[in-house]
Amino acid sequence: MKKMRRVITAFLLHAVCLASNAEVGLVEWPESEAAGPVTVFFPTDAAEQDVKRGEVSLRVAVDAAPIKGNGALVVISHGSSASPWVYLDIARALVRAGFVVALPEHYQDNDKNGWEPGPASWKRRPLEVSKAIDAVSKNPTFSPLLQFDRVGMYGMSAGGHTALSLAGGRWSPARFKQHCQANMVEDFQTCVGLITRLTNGPLDGMKVAVASWVIGLRFSDETWYEHSDPRIKAVVAGVPLAADFDLASLSHPKVKLGIISVQKDRWLIPKFHSDAVLKACRSCESLVHLENAGHGALLSPLPHNLSGLAEDLISDPPGFNRAQTTRTVNDLIVGFLIKNLEVAR
Repeated sequence: MKKMRRVITAFLLHAVCLASNAEVGLVEWPESEAAGPVTVFFPTDAAEQDVKRGEVSLRVAVDAAPIKGNGALVVISHGSSASPWVYLDIARALVRAGFVVALPEHYQDNDKNGWEPGPASWKRRPLEVSKAIDAVSKNPTFSPLLQFDRVGMYGMSAGGHTALSLAGGRWSPARFKQHCQANMVEDFQTCVGLITRLTNGPLDGMKVAVASWVIGLRFSDETWYEHSDPRIKAVVAGVPLAADFDLASLSHPKVKLGIISVQKDRWLIPKFHSDAVLKACRSCESLVHLENAGHGALLSPLPHNLSGLAEDLISDPPGFNRAQTTRTVNDLIVGFLIKNLEVAR
């Protein structure tokens, strides 16, 4: 079955690539009445050039004129404190297949301002995705090239949380608290982030006690949060943060939902997150299941200048074939969206 799926995906991708030899364009929109800052990648006839964004080198056609692709938009929701540039390879793969790709900057949970990750951001993120769709649909250059009744969405890590919300899931801060109180030691990094880690040392007991106390105070809200956007028809959630979801709400997602899980993820332990969703969901597709991959496997390229705990959690495990995995995963994501958005081929 898996082999057949890969054959079908390869055929779809081949068909699209034959129809499009476009270059990759880039435009960066500042905050507007429609949305916060949005980075847009798109098909263009203009020549690509080497440019830099911060410490990242990329080859794109900046501020070029877009051309007609397959008529579909995909929105990418980045992880906590991340930038658009760690999603360059998947954005390029999507553009090569004819998609326009929009990446909204999530307020106070991005690489320039990461002061408010967690529930405050999780509440805003789905709406920020909707506002990014609004911004593209109101843009006189891009709007005539796209149909907005079948939009795709991809999110990774905290962006995967956004993806599950937009697929029909509901979550609550209190559910996060319950999870952490029950599984603090085993899923410690989910509960505390990058503040500290357990070392099997004499301070571990104090770390667990303090973290449990803080989470008990901060995550008492029992409200169920959800957000829907009828324009979104297909969603891919990569290594999603999912332990705070009512899994029953994801048993029959409102849209086509693909899940990517990696089994050596030490930040979001799969059995509490991606694998738990797959177990509960009767119609989800296990799009990618990587045995020898860590939390950063879906970031391509990897962030620059990582150190300490962040570097440890995001770096690849020994023996991980990053180049081959990136190509395979991106092909499967693109194929899933082509199939489920029924784009023109």
